Amino acid sequence: MSNPSQKKIDWYNISNKLHLKYQGKIEIVPKVPVLKLKDFAIWYTPGVAGPCRKIYNEGKDLSFEYTLRWNYAAVISDGTRVLGLGNIGPEAGLPVMEGKALLFKYLGGVDAIPLVINAHDPDKFIEVVKILEPSFGAINLEDISSPKCFYILEKLNEILEIPVWHDDQQGTALVTLAGLLNALKIVGKKLDQAKIAFVGAGAANTATIKYITLAGADPKKMVVVDSKGILHPNRPDIEELKVKNPWKYKIAMTTNAEGVTGGMPEALKGADVVIAASRPGPGIIKKEWIKLMNDDPIVFAMANPVPEIWPWEAKEAGARIVATGRSDFPNQINNSLGFPAVFRGILTVRSRKMTDSMFLAAAYAIAAYAEKKGIHEEYIVPAMDDPEMFVEEAIAVAEKAMEEGVARRKLSRSELEAEIRELIYRPKKYMDIALKNDLIKIYPPYPEK
Repeated sequence: MSNPSQKKIDWYNISNKLHLKYQGKIEIVPKVPVLKLKDFAIWYTPGVAGPCRKIYNEGKDLSFEYTLRWNYAAVISDGTRVLGLGNIGPEAGLPVMEGKALLFKYLGGVDAIPLVINAHDPDKFIEVVKILEPSFGAINLEDISSPKCFYILEKLNEILEIPVWHDDQQGTALVTLAGLLNALKIVGKKLDQAKIAFVGAGAANTATIKYITLAGADPKKMVVVDSKGILHPNRPDIEELKVKNPWKYKIAMTTNAEGVTGGMPEALKGADVVIAASRPGPGIIKKEWIKLMNDDPIVFAMANPVPEIWPWEAKEAGARIVATGRSDFPNQINNSLGFPAVFRGILTVRSRKMTDSMFLAAAYAIAAYAEKKGIHEEYIVPAMDDPEMFVEEAIAVAEKAMEEGVARRKLSRSELEAEIRELIYRPKKYMDIALKNDLIKIYPPYPEK
């Protein structure tokens, strides 16, 4: 892979102009017929008292059947760790949450509402989400700083009766695991034997370590590097970590059986895989360190907007497979391959929880779909423009929820597939209608197709 000579596009300028023009990326539109004003006697008073009484008298779970709650997800953030921009606050983070809601709808048929809240204290944040629970069928946590994001996710999973997901943790980990499974198949190595170096020990890699371990990797063969060096039980700050970041402390105590010390070069030496989710590069990972890895090394450099090492530099240094977080390079590890379908699956069966088994089912479904299409060194995960992948992933999650006993609904495979496919394709049909009828206009400087 060589340095591509691509026409530079000023995406920031284009985005600024179009956001100002459209003044929002989503809106609420009716889904019931209103043929005359008298119809509001059905949809509002007096008729609406009927479903209100049903829910009150027969149980709150009926709110999933009589209202939009069954398909309603909240995208909630405090704006403390936005996209690589850092702690920019809730108002400045709102465009990201709104964009996430657009992806939820377009890719998964999920009605998602962006909610940014001015609650930086983790317990206050948890209290706000708990208060909001009756309106939603699932919660997507977004762009919350580490380590409080781990505490918030764990606590909400304990106290809510709807699924909670933190995309910066589980979304990244899910797609990373799917890509890794296929990359290892291509190079002929097994997950349980692979030596894996992790660069970065924030939300993304902490979750990735957890779920790759659940999938069969050996944590003793993992070496994890944070900003202070390799994690190990004898590091000088280990007692401080035990108190301030027990999640990182656990990683230090369960990985690195050989007791490797030092920094990135020492972590990468003899590794089969490096998974980096740290800070934007280039130059965070150097070419000479890739050369220290085992034969046919696999490099995941996922920092945005610039990966820790450019893909062509990793290839020049001997990497067999390279993945990044960017759409302009092969093998994009994109959270959008995960969350729309995962939420489609859990909402369709009205799941009460998001379990680790459901998570793994999603990752395996992504990997299997790519393998069915034909994996190779530049295709280890599917592209975002393949709706059938989202259908198959959502079915896998929904079936696992029913198997785990956390689903409120029981559906056959054929019923699931019919419902899920209709909901995933529905927004695309709406988009065609809106564009053809000038309900959504194309304004300059919108890029040409």
